[in-house]
Amino acid sequence: MEEPWWKGQLARDIHQTLRQKELKLPTYKAHSPQIGMRRYFADLLAVLSKCYQLCATARHLAVYLLDLFMDRYEVDLEELYAVSIACLLLASKFEEKEKRVPKLEQLNDFASTSHLNLVLTKKDLLKVELLLLETFDWNLCLPTPAHYIDYYLFASVTESDLHNGWAFTSMTEARTFINKYFHYFLSVSLQDHVFLSFRPSLVAAACVGATRICLNFSPAWTPPLQELTQYSWENVTPCIELMLIAHEKDVKEANKEKDQATLLREKQLVESLTFQTPTQVLFQPSNCHHPLAQQHSVFSQFYSPMQDLFSTYRQSLLAPQSSSLASGSGSSLPSSSTANSEPVGFQTVSIQGPAVTMQVAVSEEPIHCLSLILGSSYFSSYHSCTAGCLDGQRKMGEKDTTVGRGA
Repeated sequence: MEEPWWKGQLARDIHQTLRQKELKLPTYKAHSPQIGMRRYFADLLAVLSKCYQLCATARHLAVYLLDLFMDRYEVDLEELYAVSIACLLLASKFEEKEKRVPKLEQLNDFASTSHLNLVLTKKDLLKVELLLLETFDWNLCLPTPAHYIDYYLFASVTESDLHNGWAFTSMTEARTFINKYFHYFLSVSLQDHVFLSFRPSLVAAACVGATRICLNFSPAWTPPLQELTQYSWENVTPCIELMLIAHEKDVKEANKEKDQATLLREKQLVESLTFQTPTQVLFQPSNCHHPLAQQHSVFSQFYSPMQDLFSTYRQSLLAPQSSSLASGSGSSLPSSSTANSEPVGFQTVSIQGPAVTMQVAVSEEPIHCLSLILGSSYFSSYHSCTAGCLDGQRKMGEKDTTVGRGA
């Protein structure tokens, strides 16, 4: 055929032939003792099919052959791997081109890289293939949902459909999303043997209905689809519900894994910031320079006298001229021994420190200025300076009063 069969004139006849053949499919009873391992081997066949780029019909036929064989025979767990590989080879030989059929060497390499520790020989594999062919009477023309996929996809969306209540802006984009979701629900039908209770054509039709619901296409089931699939909305609803339940479960698991990955990245980021390697110090402080914490006791000797000084000064502003500061009593600060050299209107207060000696002259006039004499072993002589006015104002033309240079 020069074109895909679902686009040709014989498409309807082929579809009817497949529908007739599916009526003769053997009944699946789910009696296998190893049915708990069915999901694992179904996923294994899906991975191998994707690895060797097999078509969807070969993948679904391989899983269907495995389901029917497990339902009829009790197979050991070790032999079940050989049966699965034989089902994949028979399905690919029947549905695919010869160059796409996996080779035994490739399958053994896959087993070794997957740490399965199972090596198949050509002789053992041929025995299993013959057993499978005899079980199915050498008839591998068994319809699966994948055999209807392209035929139903061709009519899965029309220009009269609506998306969220609006007309389509691009039919090509709509068909792309339809095709993506359709294959997703088709793979969902492989993961649970409960879908074997439905006819393959109904499962394929349910994939279309579930896809349209997830994409918010309206109506969910159109008259063209009902005419093409020969199924009403009531017929496909039970299968659609199972698919949507599986879809919701997959979404929750994906969100959970995403949240766990996000938490892991945040934890790694916090650990990288917390346990970051400290930067190497290139310049070490000299031994002659002491840290500030060690000199706190030295500096604290200046804090208390200065606080007492300004506290006493504030009291002198409010007290009369015959205050305790003027008389030299009532102050914790030592009085100056050079009273005769004080300028008129000033009270001199000395502050002794371990390295600095300060004398402060406090004016008793309304304009209060401070004159400081600093004496220190770090200086060669005493230095005198005048502090700014404490009240922030000064009369124009008034001269500064400076204490004479110390002895």
